[in-house]
Amino acid sequence: MAKQLDYHTIREIFTRFHAADPEPKGELEHVNVYTLVVAVALSAQATDAGVNKATRALFQIADTPQKMLGLGEEGLIEHIKTIGLFRNKAKNVIKMSRILVEDYGGEVPNSRAALQSLPGVGRKTANVVLNMWWRQPAQAVDTHIFRVGNRSGICPGKDVDAVERAIEDNIPADFQLHAHHWLILHGRYHCKARKPLCGTCIIRDLCEFEDKYL
Repeated sequence: MAKQLDYHTIREIFTRFHAADPEPKGELEHVNVYTLVVAVALSAQATDAGVNKATRALFQIADTPQKMLGLGEEGLIEHIKTIGLFRNKAKNVIKMSRILVEDYGGEVPNSRAALQSLPGVGRKTANVVLNMWWRQPAQAVDTHIFRVGNRSGICPGKDVDAVERAIEDNIPADFQLHAHHWLILHGRYHCKARKPLCGTCIIRDLCEFEDKYL
């Protein structure tokens, strides 16, 4: 774990991220907030590309909780069986859809506590939805952010909760809204797990990672 970088270094890092990609976007496809919740819940231990491939046809016929209930668990499984843990995920999506219809009038709630009370929705999923749909500066820490944060010193922490706090505490407020997207995309395409692309990294000179691949 690298040491926590100072304010000026972090500001320079995110200034560079912003210059390279001013409006970073999550890569999960969705048509409304309900389909975003479903897509994020399905993405656990799966790739965004794999989820997108499975949900393109699904969201054309089931883009509301009521329509998803009409499709049913077996119908949903037919669409998502290429995704890991698809049976358990299908069960959770149907349970979640029923709760949304019965308790929330078919609308997705926009508090973290209410979102986390839904089957298959953990803190990370809730944070993604709050950030992407309601534009709250919520930080969804995945394996990419955990790796980048600890390697670089941007937001080191021994677990995802500590990394989330490090982002909130150390990244300047004007970069908070897009912080987790910049970090995810940097981890996915540059600071890779096995062979990070340090030679072309835009923050190489600011990063605390000792074993750079040059």
